[in-house]
Amino acid sequence: MTKAIKPTLKLLALSAAFLPALFIAPAIVTAEEISDEKVIEHYEALSPKLQAGYAKSGHPVSTDYFNWDRYTVGPHKSSTHGGRFVHNYANDLAKAYGKYEDIGTLPVGAIVAKDSFKVTKKGVKPGPLFLMEKMATGFSPEDGDWKYTLITPNGKIFGETNGVNSKKVKFCADCHNAVGEDQDYLFFPEEDYRVQN
Repeated sequence: MTKAIKPTLKLLALSAAFLPALFIAPAIVTAEEISDEKVIEHYEALSPKLQAGYAKSGHPVSTDYFNWDRYTVGPHKSSTHGGRFVHNYANDLAKAYGKYEDIGTLPVGAIVAKDSFKVTKKGVKPGPLFLMEKMATGFSPEDGDWKYTLITPNGKIFGETNGVNSKKVKFCADCHNAVGEDQDYLFFPEEDYRVQN
């Protein structure tokens, strides 16, 4: 074997050994594998870290949302938020959120927030803070005049409608447009996880 071939074979062997590790994502624990009580326990332990991370963004909601009314009895798995566990919060202007499908139309200034986390075989991982804020008529008429903001667990603004990286949160609007005006573009937790008013 020539000298040039030996290093190439060695590199190939190393690549074959390490390449799969780069693409193997941690296995996500399914909802059936974890009890609601354990999910609540994870959330309570992780909550201060979530709040501290989101606060780094400087976004005013990031330090306030956890003092708002919560509309979920415990974190629930949301397929529309990457399979993460989420808790649903709403500010005072969004109190009608608790009417769920009978919500009507929320007023300007209403804000709905969902903090999130994932539970994997390797542990609990903080997730983004998802925000929807009702804006004045004409802000984004094709999206019900909602502003979508996504804040990463380390406090970066990933995207915001008509603002920083607006295109990165267009998928949020596209998804919520599926329910449209009938539910003021909002999705709600499954009935078992709803706070009943």
